[in-house]
Amino acid sequence: MRLRVDLLPHGNYPDVVVIIDVLRATTTAVTYLERGADALLLTATPEIALNLRTEGSPYLLGGERGGLPIPGFDFGNSPVEAAGQNFTGKTVVMNTTNGTGAAHTAAQSGKHIFLAALTNAHAAARRARAAATEEIAIVCAGTDEHVGLEDVYAAGVLAEYLLAMGEFSIDDGARIALTVRRNGGNPLEALGSSGHGQHLMRLGLGEDVRAAAGLSTSTIVPTLTHGDTPDGTLKFTVG
Repeated sequence: MRLRVDLLPHGNYPDVVVIIDVLRATTTAVTYLERGADALLLTATPEIALNLRTEGSPYLLGGERGGLPIPGFDFGNSPVEAAGQNFTGKTVVMNTTNGTGAAHTAAQSGKHIFLAALTNAHAAARRARAAATEEIAIVCAGTDEHVGLEDVYAAGVLAEYLLAMGEFSIDDGARIALTVRRNGGNPLEALGSSGHGQHLMRLGLGEDVRAAAGLSTSTIVPTLTHGDTPDGTLKFTVG
């Protein structure tokens, strides 16, 4: 079994793909489902999300650009904000700067797509291992096409869990992620010292950084569900 870590999304994914955008899309996605959402629709563009809103529709829109809420959306991309809501019976439509695009890239070829964060790291690793037949690719969303320390650190956490479950051949990306994990301090130190973590704290969103640093606090694993969905969207439900 192969284990690879892509520091940014790229390439073909023949088997299982685990998407990480720990600050904040995948952390928020886990929270939406924890708070009762029936499903998440990840859109390719903000415009697709806005066009899904019609009178009487069951959709709520959540997303951001540059860390700030998108005009016309109901929510930003905040796990703290999401944790204070009840989404029972609702479908949340998400579009973010990096994470939703990474999911669309992976879905072009991957057989099984999961969303992972530090908050569901152990559960996501177990789901990935159970589904894989030849390879697990952990894909870091990054920030504006640059490698993000926070995502690489979280990838190292997942890689540690996976290696504890059995034998893998690992690539250099996995070695880098494991090194960052082992030398990056505790999760809050790693996320808070990252460039994107610092950016969020300057925006007054430090509570989101702290929430995203919670380690294996959830068993929810957002899982790509194949079937009829609006064009330009990917549907994730509780795995």
